[in-house]
Amino acid sequence: MPPSEPPGRPPGGTTRPGGGSGEQPPPVPGLLEFLPRLTRLSHVVTRGRLVERAMDAAGVRLDRPAMSVLITLHSAERPLRVGEIAERLQVVGPHVTRQVNGLRQRGLVHRVTDPGDQRARLVELTDEGRQAAERYLGTVLGWFVDALAHWSEEDRRDLGRLLGRFADDVVAHLRRFEDADREDGEHGDGGDGSDGSDGGNRDRGGGGRGGGAEADGG
Repeated sequence: MPPSEPPGRPPGGTTRPGGGSGEQPPPVPGLLEFLPRLTRLSHVVTRGRLVERAMDAAGVRLDRPAMSVLITLHSAERPLRVGEIAERLQVVGPHVTRQVNGLRQRGLVHRVTDPGDQRARLVELTDEGRQAAERYLGTVLGWFVDALAHWSEEDRRDLGRLLGRFADDVVAHLRRFEDADREDGEHGDGGDGSDGSDGGNRDRGGGGRGGGAEADGG
């Protein structure tokens, strides 16, 4: 009978952050050089003035959290519940509700009945909201296209394919840590000496930032 997984490991044998096993993963060629560049790119896109410049160029007068909600709805290509928006942005529901109310007042979103549950309401982009999101995304994507103008068509295709694969695999892998933490919370193990009662209410995305109105929207 194979030995059970040691404590602090999610399925698959990968040590959870802070698990304390001391094990190191095998080195990946080039990864140490890649990660600082990825961090720098993330900083430029989400922490610099790129978002504000893009909104100015697109004629969209919103703050970052509101823009994040707008882009999330656009990328979903369907109406979403407030809880779904909050989950995608990694913020708490009340933060999203405030942004949705502001967007409704500006005519950029409206609420519709959930066809699967007549008691529930979904948030949907209006035509004006969709146009605003598309102007913003078109501006940002135009800048990226300009930056890659000297790349060959094959290199651009490879970038899109590999970057999409990288993002999907890393997100899926790291989500297992969240799932494991959620399981601990449901069993009363908050992981920080508490009873786990407030673990699900913590704004892991820093609600004030609204997750940043990332240039990729997603």
